Amino acid sequence: MLKGQALLLTKTYDNQTRMSSLDKPYDPKATEPRIYEIWERSGYFNPDKLPGKRNRPYVMMLPPPNVTGSLHMGHALNAVIQDVLIRTKRMQGYRTLWLPGTDHAGIATQNVVEKQLRKEGTTRHELGRERFLERVWQWKEEYGNRILEQLKLLGASCDWSRARFTMDDAYQNAVAEAFVRYYKRGWVYRALRTVSWCVRCQTSLSDLELEYKEEDTTLYYIAYGPFTLATVRPETKFGDTALAVHPGDKRYKKNIGKELEIDSLSVAGGLEEPATTKIRIAVVGDEAVDPKFGTGIIKVTPAHDLTDYDIAQRHKLPMRQVIDHYGRMNEHAGKYNGLPVAAAREKIVHDLKEVGLLKKTEPYHHRVAVCYRCGGVIEPLPSVQWFVQMQTLARAALAEWKQKRVRFVPSRFGKVYADWLSHVRDWTVSRQIWWGHRLPVWFCAQNQTGRNSKFQIPSPKFTVSKTRPKRCSFCKQCVMQQSEDVLDTWFSSALWPFATLGWPKKTRDLKTFYPTSALSTARDIINLWVSRMVFSGIEFLGASPFRDVIIHPTILTREGKRMSKSLGTGVDPVQLTSQFGADATRFGLIWQYMGNQDMHWAEEHVRAGKKFLNKIWNASRFVLLRSGDAPPADLLRKPRLRATALTAADRRMIKAFERIRARTSAHIDQYQHGLALRELYEFFWHHFCDVYMEAVKTQLADAENEKNAQQTTQILLWSLAGSLQLLHPFLPHITEELWGRLPHRNYQPLLITQWQTR
Repeated sequence: MLKGQALLLTKTYDNQTRMSSLDKPYDPKATEPRIYEIWERSGYFNPDKLPGKRNRPYVMMLPPPNVTGSLHMGHALNAVIQDVLIRTKRMQGYRTLWLPGTDHAGIATQNVVEKQLRKEGTTRHELGRERFLERVWQWKEEYGNRILEQLKLLGASCDWSRARFTMDDAYQNAVAEAFVRYYKRGWVYRALRTVSWCVRCQTSLSDLELEYKEEDTTLYYIAYGPFTLATVRPETKFGDTALAVHPGDKRYKKNIGKELEIDSLSVAGGLEEPATTKIRIAVVGDEAVDPKFGTGIIKVTPAHDLTDYDIAQRHKLPMRQVIDHYGRMNEHAGKYNGLPVAAAREKIVHDLKEVGLLKKTEPYHHRVAVCYRCGGVIEPLPSVQWFVQMQTLARAALAEWKQKRVRFVPSRFGKVYADWLSHVRDWTVSRQIWWGHRLPVWFCAQNQTGRNSKFQIPSPKFTVSKTRPKRCSFCKQCVMQQSEDVLDTWFSSALWPFATLGWPKKTRDLKTFYPTSALSTARDIINLWVSRMVFSGIEFLGASPFRDVIIHPTILTREGKRMSKSLGTGVDPVQLTSQFGADATRFGLIWQYMGNQDMHWAEEHVRAGKKFLNKIWNASRFVLLRSGDAPPADLLRKPRLRATALTAADRRMIKAFERIRARTSAHIDQYQHGLALRELYEFFWHHFCDVYMEAVKTQLADAENEKNAQQTTQILLWSLAGSLQLLHPFLPHITEELWGRLPHRNYQPLLITQWQTR
């Protein structure tokens, strides 16, 4: 025991002390903070300070929440799922590590600080990069650990001494190391491609960083010579470089390979004078075309559509950009130059109608891409970016699943993982923001080129290195300049299971705790994060970072809507813990965790949890009152009993307890937390309280047989102590408090007691 620990962790209470605080109703507000402080002071959240020989590691990594975030219901559910596992494994004798930390959340954090600057009447550009980053660090120091403190309110037993942040110096070293290694493997390259561009954040995004919102819009049918085709984006027609049909579409098969001369809307003249002009355009056949969309023929605009870009690459079509990086028409749009996209669309549709090229319109409902961080408009645009080649990495990650070295729970989510890896694009990893891991790329100051409006790939001289080269290897005289871009936040978080353990150094923690045991996370980041951790672990350490991936349900409102604080449909778990206590909140979360894809939140389960806590408290008070001055004992060890003196109620109690003990272990091992809690609830409330305790009142009243009464007391204490241990992973505070009131021979906090299997 550590010097200075509270009474609860250093000695057994006498009966009077045990009973004094139980005279009052259970008060979570008084109990939970005190118990958590005792746990923290004990040091037992740290695997290096656990007592006894613990050679088997059990490791989980807390998915790092954004430093901008506050605890929401998804965080709370995921944390409780993990805490149940860690607490169980800790009692089962494992060397448990639950490593917490936070993610720097590049775009989200930069947006938060930029909003502050706008309120102050300035911008990041006016501050400059260095001063802006100072402001971000100041913000992080003030607010960045808020969510970890909120997790403590739930009773999360993380090793806080090992908490990590993705912008720590050691972590930055790991990120740079990963990029350099990928580059040396030939898997990192710089290229001009059409990417998803956030007009608001002024940065590229990967496909997985897009969200989609439903939109009612218009489908425009436009004449292209002998054809009529449908589009929702007539403003991009000036960037058309071909028409495309499905090669098996009999309607257009004879036109494949031909070049047509057609009338098109002219970009010359004034805005009030719509006119037509002759253009030549080729027809190609490509299987990406859906024959059922519109008229079965599409315009190919490689600069403004990702699918069109792929078609252009296959058919070696040119690319013409007509929308700039601020969402306005550019000089290639002629007289429409400078118009925002929405205004340009309205004007172009009017002009098409005037010159007779607009054949008809019809309502159309579809999904449009928006930035996953700011909700801003996404424009597919040509941009020079850095990419990671995915073919080899994706194959390795896919093989882990196919060979069952990575297992999803529930198993249906394995298909989500496999589908994405089977059709993955190269990963756009560069971002045009300031907060984040700057690319370890150094350009020769004498050989720089900016964006090239003619779409020739810029070819500045550069070196990839973790540190600035002492001497430029190109001009031999300049001080090389580091890339202005930063890496995608998911690039750094993909290293979380091992960068947090000291990689690329060969640390003791890395040797001891990698690979980890299991991961618990949400389904919406299976591809953003889980798959990337898998291929990163294989590439850099030769093994997947975990075997089991637990996908928890999404918590919706009772009506089935997505929770949103901004829309007023969110539920604050911190408020729940304040009102009902952490254990009651945990009860409500796990009670509803039954393996479904979605969970419709119902607060009455938290209220039921509070009632259950009172039931446990009162039942424990009854046991302590009836056990009187029972001598200290090893309460988890089944007492020696005289079989001939056992009553029918005793036998039923023993059988029911041994059954629930075995089933609880099995359910937790199978990640069936909700089922385990429900069966424990039924056992304790019905078998222990309603049935056995009623029988005990009669048995203990039989003063003529003192030995039988003593045996009944032993069973009563044994079944209560065992119940508290089984309930501890789910309801840790109240069970630890009550555990300290029992008459132990050799007291240990419940947190580290040996899990009984028989």
